[in-house]
Amino acid sequence: MRAIAFHDVNDFRIEEVEVPKIGFGEVLLKLKACGLCGTDIHKAIHKTVNPGTVLGHEYTGEIVKVGEGVTKFKIGDRVVGAIHVPCFTCHYCQRQHYTLCPEFRETNIDPGGFAEYIRLSEKHVRHLLFGIPDSMSYQHATLAEPVACCIHGQKAAEIRPGDNVLIMGAGPIGVIHGQLLKHKDVSNVMISDVSSYKLSKAKEFGIDYTVNIKNDSLKDVVDKVTDNQGVDIVIIAAGVSSLLPEAVQLLRRGGRVICFSPFEKYPEVTIDAGRFFKDEISIVGTYSVSPYEFEEAILNISNGTIDAEKMITHEMAIDQVGEAITFAASPDEEVMKVVIVD
Repeated sequence: MRAIAFHDVNDFRIEEVEVPKIGFGEVLLKLKACGLCGTDIHKAIHKTVNPGTVLGHEYTGEIVKVGEGVTKFKIGDRVVGAIHVPCFTCHYCQRQHYTLCPEFRETNIDPGGFAEYIRLSEKHVRHLLFGIPDSMSYQHATLAEPVACCIHGQKAAEIRPGDNVLIMGAGPIGVIHGQLLKHKDVSNVMISDVSSYKLSKAKEFGIDYTVNIKNDSLKDVVDKVTDNQGVDIVIIAAGVSSLLPEAVQLLRRGGRVICFSPFEKYPEVTIDAGRFFKDEISIVGTYSVSPYEFEEAILNISNGTIDAEKMITHEMAIDQVGEAITFAASPDEEVMKVVIVD
């Protein structure tokens, strides 16, 4: 089968590899579509994975083989799933921090979503594989994983009716957050970015206020919308560490910042630590997705809460993965979400 392997920056190779063999409780999936995630772009550009790695985790496809002991699924089922599975029994799992489980990062699909077939382990099949409606296209189903991640993040935000929410970053994750928020009883949703194109797309999704920080003061907009009170929630959906101190400044008393992007490759920042005591603010990080958000994500795509048709702006072939990453990473391109199809 064909698999697209990362070897270096701008060096993706089409390789012929054996179709994975499945064992007890496992299934073999024929990939139909796989979304290109910001983390795929980050890994490819910053070389955080080993040469030979097959990226891609927003996968969906058709089951073509089932192992002995599989009763939940059958050949021909259309499914979508996640890449990591927790153990459900460790210290972190018992406290519902499933993504911190030591086994979480050790469980993976084989080989990766940018291939013709993948093997899903018994744990994946039991806990993190879900059927998709016949009415949902494979392309739209690729959004289930990022939507589930956003649902997971918003749980940590503890959003309440009447809240004013600011999203920093109008990429795919930012606009997914925005669409989910517009279906909650919040007062206003604001989103900021430097891309006029992405902000115009955010407007199409019904987000109340868009702010191009190259041209306008974000603080002025927040002050105007909230009557100088600040926002109740800030969701940082861009991996820029300098956004964190700004987010803290824009919070209302008792507010909460949700860090939804990795900052590890960026410099340290200084925040106003006094606000933790005198204003009871909080900063919470959220990573990936637990097994308990996928069905809600599929429903949100199916019922139109997430406008999948508008989200997916480009489809590219599996042998164009390298081109797709370069294209999606360019700040000059008018692109929201790229899906790889076979």
